[in-house]
This record gives sequence, structure tokens and C-alpha cells, in this order.
Amino acid sequence: MKVMVMVKASKGSEAGELPSQELLTAMGAFNERLVEAGIMQEGEGLKPSNEGCRVHFRGSEREVSRGPFVETNELVAGYWIWQVDSLQEAIEWVKKCPNPMDEDSDIEIRPLYEMEDFDEIDSDGKVREQEEALRQNMAMQQAQANCYLYFSGDCDAALAYYQQHLGARLGMLLRFNESPDPVPEGMLPEGFDEKVMHCEFTIGNMTIFASDGCADDGPFAGFSLTLTIDSEDELRRVFAALADGGSVGMALDKTFWSPLYGQVTDKFGVIWSLMLPEQTNPA
Repeated sequence: MKVMVMVKASKGSEAGELPSQELLTAMGAFNERLVEAGIMQEGEGLKPSNEGCRVHFRGSEREVSRGPFVETNELVAGYWIWQVDSLQEAIEWVKKCPNPMDEDSDIEIRPLYEMEDFDEIDSDGKVREQEEALRQNMAMQQAQANCYLYFSGDCDAALAYYQQHLGARLGMLLRFNESPDPVPEGMLPEGFDEKVMHCEFTIGNMTIFASDGCADDGPFAGFSLTLTIDSEDELRRVFAALADGGSVGMALDKTFWSPLYGQVTDKFGVIWSLMLPEQTNPA
């Protein structure tokens, strides 16, 4: 079940008082525990209500009122979205939370509605279909796409050239002989051990992935597109859609660089690499 865990506002938070360094450090450590446990999906702090507003609905009329709002006990200063097995589990985690204020404070836990709660109303399933389409759309809007270049043994030379002439900025670089997982025997031609297995560089505001590939068959072998998707369910859906009529080069699986990674060539001949970011916990 999903729950929203709300940190209620206090006089201090409404006055715009920022937390102490000690409290920030303690809350950061608590959030790390939540992420490591696979519970935390989202979390943010909110500015005081004097920087916000409310919209009151009365029939077709809309009335906007500006903060601050006086009902401090009804205001929220921050929130998390957690995926837990039960309300009791959420309660136990909240008990472990540092006091989020430098004064007495309250944290409220509220379960989120799931589509199953509306089965009786949504008898034909149309609302569920609409919600699923919206969920997929939102997940893909947040996906990150990168071009992946394969230089067939000339990656180092290409990087040096782009750094000299295009102001390329090199990020991480991993060679085959530095791989945490051993490279399968016979995968690489002789002398390829020190070639680039994977690297990332930036030109302007574009981040590009690159590799020497696994063979020396010319100055430039081609490219693929990499999609980084935060949702495992959405990643699996997209991978299956691209594989329909295409071919799977590497089935989705855990790797040392991603909790879930795979390669697929779609029916139009475009090669795709799909991956979950490292901080994502597969279901």
C-alpha cells in the first residue's frame, strides 16, 4: 500500500525558520534508511504558507486567497510518499524519524486510494484504463534519453578530438580490464582489454554515452539510444513493446551498473538500451 506521510506545520516552520544543520543531517540519514529499505518513493519540504495560496470552489466560481493561513495545525510543512506493506509498518518507520522540528511537532499518515478501491464504481474498467495510460505517460515524460556511440576501437581518439575541438567534458570512463564483472571469454578481440567499455561525456548541454564496442570493424560502427526509466513496471512495458516484432540482444537483468538493464532492437532496426537508475529498487 502507498501512504502519504505528512509533517505538520509549526509556528517555527510557518515563520520560515530553517532547520539546524544537526537536524538536516539527521533527516538525511533517515531518508537514506528509507531509500535503502525500498520504501521512500518521493519526499519534499514545503515553504511557509505565506508563499502559497488557496483556490476556493463555489459552483463555477473560483476565489483565490493568498497566504499566510492561520490554522497552523491544518497546514503541511513537508511530506513523503512511501510504499509499505501495512499502516503499522508506516507507523513503525515514523517512530524512527527524528523530530522534524526544533519544537513539538506532529506527523500524520494517510493511505492513498488504489484503483481497486473504485472497482465497484468503475465496473467497466474505463477509469482504470485511463489512469494506467496517464501513469505510463507520466513515467515516460520523466525518462532520460541518451545517444550511445560505438567507435570500434577509436573511442580514446574520438574523446581527445572532441575535447580539443568541441570543448567536450569527460565524465566517468570504464575500460574492459576495469570491469567489476569478468568479460566473457572470446567476447573481445586480442588487444581490446584496455579499450573503453563505457564512458560519458558532455558537449554543451547534451550528455553522450560511448564505447569501443566489442570489435574493431571500422572507424565507426553505429549508435544506439539509451532510455533511463525510474519505474520498473514501465521499463518492462517499454522493453516488451520494443521487442514486439524486433529482437532481444540482452534480456532484462541486474548488472553491476544498473538494477535492471537490457538491450533490444526494434522492428525498425533501432537499437535501444533500457535501464533503471542505480538508486531504484526493483520490485
